[in-house]
Amino acid sequence: MPPYPGPEASAAEQTAYLPPYPGPHAADPQPQAQPVAPEGWFRDEAPAAQAPAPAADWAPGGSSGAAWGEGSAAEQTAYLPPQAAAAPAGDAAEQTAFLPPYPGPGPEEPAGAAEPTAAAEAAPAAQPAAPAGAAAPLGSEVPGEEPAYSPPTLAGNTLRAVDPAQARAEGRSPIIDPGPQPAILTAALGLLLAGAAAVGELALLVPLVALQGLTAAGWFRLNGMWPARQGIALAFLGALVADGAVLAVDDAYGPGAIIGTLGAWVLLTLVLQLRSHADPDERMYGLMASVASAALAIVCAGYLAADSAAVGVGAAAVAVAVFTRALPLPTPASVGVSLAAATGAGIAVGGLTSVGAGGALVGLAAGVCALIGLRVAAYDYPSKFVHMTAGVALPLAAAAPAVYLIGRVVG
Repeated sequence: MPPYPGPEASAAEQTAYLPPYPGPHAADPQPQAQPVAPEGWFRDEAPAAQAPAPAADWAPGGSSGAAWGEGSAAEQTAYLPPQAAAAPAGDAAEQTAFLPPYPGPGPEEPAGAAEPTAAAEAAPAAQPAAPAGAAAPLGSEVPGEEPAYSPPTLAGNTLRAVDPAQARAEGRSPIIDPGPQPAILTAALGLLLAGAAAVGELALLVPLVALQGLTAAGWFRLNGMWPARQGIALAFLGALVADGAVLAVDDAYGPGAIIGTLGAWVLLTLVLQLRSHADPDERMYGLMASVASAALAIVCAGYLAADSAAVGVGAAAVAVAVFTRALPLPTPASVGVSLAAATGAGIAVGGLTSVGAGGALVGLAAGVCALIGLRVAAYDYPSKFVHMTAGVALPLAAAAPAVYLIGRVVG
């Protein structure tokens, strides 16, 4: 494009390459400045999209545009850039640097009053250059707001990390250990079991019933079945029946009473599930959850059937192992320290009872079972309710058979 003439050139020279525009109206005291180029020149549009406007549309007073010279509009704009040319990158001032001001200054206006108007009209032409659809990426967090979920951790998170379906799609770890609060409750319940066992069977029955209730409720919630009042009530009732059966028979027949109660409750659960009107898949799922919950709650009655000294050693070992596992240590080191602490607790408590040195074996077996139960309670993105029920009860429930069997071996 030829350079724009300087201010010393005449008006005809300054407007030689601009589109036709009529001269000043007869009533105007002074000629007006030339208009800025049509807005379509700076838009990314096809040439056919904008038809040339007639000269009469450009005349504010309705006068003819012949005063601007002879020839058609195509001849007068032959040296101007095509309409399809995109506006160069930059701000509005750079895009309108070589255009004359519009509208021109009036008799009572300062000389530079029209330049902001030209820049304001050219500003929309720069908007198409902005990238469209520049939205924030999916999943981004807004600054200053709390994230929707925290990442899964092995260091003691007590809240649900994320929705399980979304977490599986993102590849997040499904293991969230219960953490320090359930560990403290487990340790307290284990110490209550150890102390009550030294007093007698009736005293042991009080913390044992609490353990069985937490086991029944926690297992159903761990499997995602909530509310499940009938299943929880059925499993808890089976535990109470097992406790009564163990107390009613001699010590030698305690295991038989537990196994008999478990068999009867499996049959009862099967009959109740067959009477359900749910879908076959739902009935099978409910049957497995009900049987497992009842089995775990009934197996806890093994503390009543075991020797009181072995119960004290095993419960103390579980309390120490679970509390040590909640400490902020790496996973391999935490497991090793927990088992060592359980063994040490077995030796210490066994030395105070008739178990003696065999308390090391009882403590180690109880510690292993406790860590297995703790791992089960940490699986599949558990909620805080699961941690405060299954996370508290499963370590002690899983250790009950080991306490009975190893206690019989070393006693």
